[in-house]
Amino acid sequence: MTTFLLVVHTLIALALVGVILLQKSEGGGLGIGGGTGGGLMTARGAANLLTRSTTVLAALFISSSILLAVLAAGSNRLKPVDTSLAKPAPTAPAAPPLSLPGDPLAPLPGVAPAPTTAPPASDGVPLAR
Repeated sequence: MTTFLLVVHTLIALALVGVILLQKSEGGGLGIGGGTGGGLMTARGAANLLTRSTTVLAALFISSSILLAVLAAGSNRLKPVDTSLAKPAPTAPAAPPLSLPGDPLAPLPGVAPAPTTAPPASDGVPLAR
């Protein structure tokens, strides 16, 4: 159903763009529908038809936008997970880090690693962890 509504929404949008482009602009420089008063409809009748069709298409466009937003919000709801029955995953014992021969970051054999302590603060008081 959402796919159908998206197709309808796209067709409404294209029709709305087409109707807006057919209207004669205030300056008269961009309108395609301008010209002489002769023909099947008068200029005033064409203007009324284009104005009404723009209004109807705009209302349909806004309505379909709201409907698609409501459908999208309803389909993206997450179901709550019951964590009371979940067991923590077993943890494996920590293995020593592997290093390849010639690895510049590997510790040197026979050298103890430097202790990891917090640097002293500027006033001589150690930082709290």
